Amino acid sequence: MLSEFLLEFDWKELLLGQEEWPFILEIVIRTVIMFITIVVGLRVLGKRGVKQLSIFELVVIIGLGSAAGDPMFYKEVGVVSSIIVFAVIICLYTVITYLIAKNKKFEELIEGKCICLIDDGEFSIENFKKENLGSDEFFAELRLNGVSHLGQVEKAIEESSGEISVFFFEDEKVKYGLPTMPGSLENPLKTIPKKGYYSCTFCGYTEEKQPGNAGSCKKCGKINWVSASNRLRVT
Repeated sequence: MLSEFLLEFDWKELLLGQEEWPFILEIVIRTVIMFITIVVGLRVLGKRGVKQLSIFELVVIIGLGSAAGDPMFYKEVGVVSSIIVFAVIICLYTVITYLIAKNKKFEELIEGKCICLIDDGEFSIENFKKENLGSDEFFAELRLNGVSHLGQVEKAIEESSGEISVFFFEDEKVKYGLPTMPGSLENPLKTIPKKGYYSCTFCGYTEEKQPGNAGSCKKCGKINWVSASNRLRVT
């Protein structure tokens, strides 16, 4: 029964759909043309268009990808039409890039602006709320920059591209701060077991505490604390 099914199965439709075998060569030719068009387009955009992706640049890349992909294997989509789309997108990119360079407000409207997320070893809570960042995701970004606790960080800024720029204290200025290592926030304290420095798990505010009731954070009012770290960076 299986052998009969395999013999009767329409392999051509599975492999080619509604097209004929000669269209395979046409696909190759279309793909080569669009590949060259993509290379030329990105060269015209320049290094700024591929070095980092802001929201605006991501839209451009998606537009170019869509224009290039369809004519590669859809017979009804002409190559010339896609090349025209490429030309329009590149013209729009050039005009908008020019306006961005000339007008700061227009630049912020299109690309957004950088935001300070850590200031003097503590979270900038109001700025942090504006960004769609989870603590685990942000801590992972900090660890990738070599940060084991917030006391090492003078400032951390989220750039318009979404990347995190970190500026560190000098070793002699490193202070106690909220740890960023995996699992460091899993067992928060409401009662302090021994004298030492402790950090608020919500905002990173750090202070020396005595054994007993931990109390609420002076900065944000939260009541969960973890033991702070003052470990120096290893570079």
